[in-house]
Amino acid sequence: MTYFIDRRPNAKHKSAVNRQRFLERYRKHIKRSVEEAVNRRSITDMERGEKVSIPTKDISEPVFQHGPGGAREIVSPGNKEFLTGDKIRRPSGQGGGDGAGDGGASNQGEGTDEFAFTLSREEFLEFVFDGLELPHLQRKPLKSLQEIKMVRAGLARDGVPSRISITRSMREAYARRIAMRAPIKRALKEAQQALEAEERKDPVLRNPARITELKAEIERLNKRIEAVPFIDTYDLRYHQLAAQPQPSSQAVMFCVMDVSGSMTQNHKDIAKRFFLLLYLFLEKHYEKVELVFVRHHTAAREVGEEEFFYSRETGGTIVSSALTLVNGIIEKRYPPAQWNLYVAQASDGDNWDDDSNVCRDLLIKQLMPQLQYYAYVEITPHDHQSLWEEYETVAARFPEQFAMRQIVEAGDIYPVFRELFKRRLSQQR
Repeated sequence: MTYFIDRRPNAKHKSAVNRQRFLERYRKHIKRSVEEAVNRRSITDMERGEKVSIPTKDISEPVFQHGPGGAREIVSPGNKEFLTGDKIRRPSGQGGGDGAGDGGASNQGEGTDEFAFTLSREEFLEFVFDGLELPHLQRKPLKSLQEIKMVRAGLARDGVPSRISITRSMREAYARRIAMRAPIKRALKEAQQALEAEERKDPVLRNPARITELKAEIERLNKRIEAVPFIDTYDLRYHQLAAQPQPSSQAVMFCVMDVSGSMTQNHKDIAKRFFLLLYLFLEKHYEKVELVFVRHHTAAREVGEEEFFYSRETGGTIVSSALTLVNGIIEKRYPPAQWNLYVAQASDGDNWDDDSNVCRDLLIKQLMPQLQYYAYVEITPHDHQSLWEEYETVAARFPEQFAMRQIVEAGDIYPVFRELFKRRLSQQR
């Protein structure tokens, strides 16, 4: 049996392997703490790590030990109350009797603090986005291919040992041995036949010198056959690798945020936190996803990341201006045949009455046939308005591609985000 020992040093003398096992074992407790942390954090604190506490009783593990065996009845020394077979009464009171975690002072008993440790930024984000993915992500051919895959491209006589083709090398060695030994074996067979013929002659006619010569020839030929190597460097064949362009899972996410006057500062903060979660999720899990930020009130503009999150511009509300802008950007820069297209929209649902029908028609006729997925979140504690009603029509037409959820308060952001981007079993790879 072969044993592999990993002697790579871990940072700060910690065991990275043991840490990963610990995180996996107590994933349920850690994930619950992470969800609570996400709901109470501000936008600027979303990327840092998190201190997680686990009750000591939850990390205790069963221990197996050898017992004495057999049936034994024992009464411990110093016992003045119980006899063999008596049942011990349950202690009275609501507490556990150890004075731990009851929130008040105690003059008796001992307690145990919760086990606390800190998640790094990467570990924190890993738990935040565990089980999430972009829905319906497909591989599409591109004009400018950036992804390549190394594939086998025949055999060559030169290469590195790790790419040697054992089967082909042995076949070449076998063919070489046959080719090199064939004429020698024919000469050996002829010499053996001549020796037999000479030895069958009458002793008077037999030529001793000829016999000696034939035996020497036979010995020489046998040595030549044995000298043919089993395998030679000439026989070795190596797999050649070539870079083959592959279809790429390139995608673009349009982040559309309503910044009209009806969006209060609290609504905007919730929308920004939702889009920040989306931004971190895409940054962590996908390399080839472009982000396009669109802000709109009565008019829509494509803006940069800084302006999207921190600009104070406001105005009236015409949602169709943003959808029209998104459609125009797709036509100019992101052909659907080459890109996976996604849209995430956040709004309070307030819209100019005559514009909601326009939004519905734009989605059904132009945008949705091109998109992989459209996620709409409505940030409002009130009843839904006309935009939600028109979007329900779109969702009925495209049940797999269109999703809409309501966010009432900041605590709803993370659950809604997970629901919109949860991993689907029927995801096309």
